[in-house]
Amino acid sequence: MPKVLQQPAFRTIWIAQFVSIFGDFLAMFAVIARITFKLHGTPQDVTLVIMALMAPLALVGPFAGVMVDRWKVKRVMIASDLIRAVLALSLVWAHDVVPIALLMVGIGFFSSFFGPAQSVALRTLVPVEDLLSANAVLSQAFYAVRILSPAIAGAIVAAFGENVCFVGDGLSFAFSAAMVSRLVIERPAGHQGSVKAITHDLAEGNRFIFTHRGLTFAFLASAAAMFMMSSFSPLISIYIRDTLHAGTMLYGAISSMVGVGLIAGTVLMQRRFKDSPMVSVIVGGLAGIAAGAALLGAFRHATTTAMSTFLLGAGIAFVIVPAQTLSQRETPHAMQGRVASTFMSLFSLAQVLGLLLSGWLATRLGIRQLFLVCGAATALVAFASWLFLRPRPQPETA
Repeated sequence: MPKVLQQPAFRTIWIAQFVSIFGDFLAMFAVIARITFKLHGTPQDVTLVIMALMAPLALVGPFAGVMVDRWKVKRVMIASDLIRAVLALSLVWAHDVVPIALLMVGIGFFSSFFGPAQSVALRTLVPVEDLLSANAVLSQAFYAVRILSPAIAGAIVAAFGENVCFVGDGLSFAFSAAMVSRLVIERPAGHQGSVKAITHDLAEGNRFIFTHRGLTFAFLASAAAMFMMSSFSPLISIYIRDTLHAGTMLYGAISSMVGVGLIAGTVLMQRRFKDSPMVSVIVGGLAGIAAGAALLGAFRHATTTAMSTFLLGAGIAFVIVPAQTLSQRETPHAMQGRVASTFMSLFSLAQVLGLLLSGWLATRLGIRQLFLVCGAATALVAFASWLFLRPRPQPETA
């Protein structure tokens, strides 16, 4: 067992998130499966629903983080979980793209508050020296679920339909709320203040981020990676249906390979690159994403598709975990909520912009060509980042 899991408070967060994330993946798989295989949706339909989840995170996130810095973190987490439980259960009665999208907007809105609240709780409950390990272990739980849930969800959807997954997601949110209620988070709520004070706090957090060279690079590189991935990742289900001529079972298996890559990337990072500069690790992650996207576009076989999604998962692990750890280490405690929410907002905004373009680009270029373009663009970002970060030779002194 990792040492950080021996801490009771962190173990509680880990268990709550493992169950909740598992439910989230079941529900998202069921949503995409319903739209793709039952409603015979277009790439634009799949993109719309995923964008509906991401848009509130991008737009509401910065303000949510400011409020989280002022509210009691535990109450925010519990309220967000319980409301999302109701919304997830409501997906049972959604049988068209529009109501599904509206419910996803609601889930995304309340997730905007949960994300920074959890970041504050983690920073409060875990010693600074254990943050990298804590983020890695949380990520590994996320990645393990990423492996298990698509295959399980594919089997559940094929046997019982999508509604079982939606009920499971609602119950997982309720379980998370019950676990969070056991935590003791000694962090007093901040002052409420006026609208002007809230705006000042928001500007203060952004000023801290964009005057910190390491955080600026980490945030922008992560956003660039997600923009590229979001331009094509929602189309993988369409690619499997129309190019590989397969159904939900293969989609579940291929999706699981992302999780395998995520875990492999996290383990490799912990063992071989834990003492490396976080910004250098992020550049390596960008290169891995580029390679995965190029491989996905270059071939039309289930085996190479699985290999490409594995590389994509490993690349994402090398981008996200270092960026989160750098943010938590460098950010003053009083700003943790707003900085975490700005990171989440940039991340989500990049996804939304990528999603906005994905359907249109897929129609114009074709899905495989879009994969190749995204791979080439991400490779250029990685190369430019390497040029920017490499050590400059110092002028010789006389």
